[in-house]
Amino acid sequence: MSEQRTSRPDAAEKPASVSLGEAILWTPIAAYLGLVAIFAWNPTPLAQGLAAIGFASAFVHCALTYGVKNALALLAICFAVSFATENFGVATGLLFGRYHFEVGAALPRVGEVSAIVGGVWFGMGYFAWIVASTILDRADRRLKEDGNIVLLPIVAAFVMTQWDYVMDAPSATISKAWIWHDGGAVFGVPLSNYLGWLLTSWLFYQGFALYLATREASPARERSFRLVAILFYAVSGLAHVTPWLGGEAGEIADAAGHVWRIEDIREATVGAMLFTMFFTSLLAAMRLALPR
Repeated sequence: MSEQRTSRPDAAEKPASVSLGEAILWTPIAAYLGLVAIFAWNPTPLAQGLAAIGFASAFVHCALTYGVKNALALLAICFAVSFATENFGVATGLLFGRYHFEVGAALPRVGEVSAIVGGVWFGMGYFAWIVASTILDRADRRLKEDGNIVLLPIVAAFVMTQWDYVMDAPSATISKAWIWHDGGAVFGVPLSNYLGWLLTSWLFYQGFALYLATREASPARERSFRLVAILFYAVSGLAHVTPWLGGEAGEIADAAGHVWRIEDIREATVGAMLFTMFFTSLLAAMRLALPR
């Protein structure tokens, strides 16, 4: 009975002209994504404001998709896991490597971590979850089938870590949003960081999957909702094209004293984005366009 009920929104979706209401809805979304593409690459107050809007958008999207109670559950799981691992990492140097945050220094903190960090984990984490579940043919609606309760959290963790793999070097080494005390081979970022991201992502995704498997969610207009999530994820990566096209030159040293060429970091970031986040977004969009 559950499978029949959850399949109806997909069956009802057919190509149609865009209504006035849809056009009004998509206009601010397009405007926001345009601002992200142009300004989100640099951790200025404007970029932090865009991140806050992204967090709010993710929560609203999650509430409309799964219901408010389930959205609050994901928020709680994500905050509990991410603040625990981030504070553990800052205090011990384990999981991620030795580092500290500079971004959001004036904002309230949870332990040694700025409150904005939890919002970023949730916002991008939720959109990465939707991207991964779309690639797996809406696996979030079939968590009890085909091992999806295990498979989806693993795939989502890699999708989430792709974002960090793209943005960490320019954000840390160039913008100094956070500082890696010992530097690292990935333009000043250690490999341990990405392994820590993979573990943290998997922990809160697996927790949410186990929780969601006990609930039922039947979102309406699911295809358009998933497309919004895919675009939010994709544009956060495409934002790194802007500084690369700007042709910023010069050299920058990481905390370990290793000197890197800024133009090399920018170009490598765009290359990493194209073959990770962009491809993943394209794959999800193509899967979304195919008939079930």
